[in-house]
Amino acid sequence: MTTPTDHSSAIRTSTDRITLNDGTEVATTTISPTSHDNVHDRLGEVIICHGTPWSSRMWLPLARDLAQTNRVRLWDMPGYGESILDPSDTSFPAPSDSSAQPTGNPLAEAAPAVDLITQRRRLAELMDHWEVSSPHVIAHDIGGAVALGAHLLEGCDFASLYLLDIVTLDPWGSPFFRLVAENESVFAALPPRLHRALVREYIAGAAAARADDSPTGEDRSSLSEEWIAALSAPWCTIAGQSAFYKQIAALRPEHTAPIVDRLGEVRGPVRIGWGEDDPWIPLDQADRLAEALPRRPHVTRFLHSGHLVPLEAPHDLLTDVTAWLDG
Repeated sequence: MTTPTDHSSAIRTSTDRITLNDGTEVATTTISPTSHDNVHDRLGEVIICHGTPWSSRMWLPLARDLAQTNRVRLWDMPGYGESILDPSDTSFPAPSDSSAQPTGNPLAEAAPAVDLITQRRRLAELMDHWEVSSPHVIAHDIGGAVALGAHLLEGCDFASLYLLDIVTLDPWGSPFFRLVAENESVFAALPPRLHRALVREYIAGAAAARADDSPTGEDRSSLSEEWIAALSAPWCTIAGQSAFYKQIAALRPEHTAPIVDRLGEVRGPVRIGWGEDDPWIPLDQADRLAEALPRRPHVTRFLHSGHLVPLEAPHDLLTDVTAWLDG
C-alpha cells in the first residue's frame, strides 16, 4: 500500500513497501509533480540505485529537484536503509540461498541475500512491479553494478544510464572488505560503541579530505556531522550492525566479472560522473570505463569531490544530471 508522506506546492512524495518473489520487502519512495494537467502522462521515469554503505536517503535532495519534471523512484536494496530486516518481525522467511554458511549470528543467518546477483534481479522485478519499461537510471557505487547487471544480464532496457563513481571494473574491494569477508562474525560481535566508531570513520572517509585548522593538523572529512550521523544511523542498531558486515562480506568481484565482459553491449546513451578526489575508486577508472563502453561516453569530473558527489557537490551534480536528462 502506498502512503503519502509529503506534500508541497510542486511535488508529492509517497512511500511503499513492496514484497518481492523471494519474500523480501523493499522500502521505496516515489516523488513526482503534483500538477493535475495530465503532466503524469508526459513524465520521464527516473530510477536511482544507491551504493554501499548508503541508502536512498542520500539521494532525496537530488530526487526532489528532479521531480519537478520527472517521476523519480528510489529504493533501499534489502539489507540497506529502511529495508534492513527488523529482528522483531518473526514472519520474515528463511534465506533462500542454500549455499550460505552458518555464521553463529542469528540475525545474519535470518537476513536476506544481499549479493550483487540477487540485487540486480530485484531491480528487474521492481521495474515489472512498477510497470516501467524504459527508465532513465542513475546509479552510484555498487548500484552501478546492480543497474548494469539488470541491463546486460537480466534483459532490462533503459532510456539512459548515468553512472557515478561506480563499482564494476577491477580492482575493487579494499583490504577492509577482504578482512570483513574473512571475519564477518568477529566484526558483527564488536561492542556497539566500537562498531559505531568504525562505521562513522568508514563513512567519513568516503568524502574528499579537507585541511583542518586543528592543532593536530590532520585532514578532516568534507562531510558535515549531520550527514555522517544520518548515513551511519541505519547501521548503528542491533540489526544494522549485523547487516553492515553481511553486505560487505557478500560483495565479490567475481559477480561483476560477467558484467565487465559485456560492457561493449550496453544499449542506449551513457554518461559517467566521478569525484576527482574519490578516495575509494580512483578517477582513472572513469576513463577506463568510458573506453569499455560503446561510443566512449563523456566523463564529468567533479572538482574537490570524493566518493559522495551528491553530498559534496549537489548543485554541480544537479546541473549535470538535468542537462543529461534534458538532452
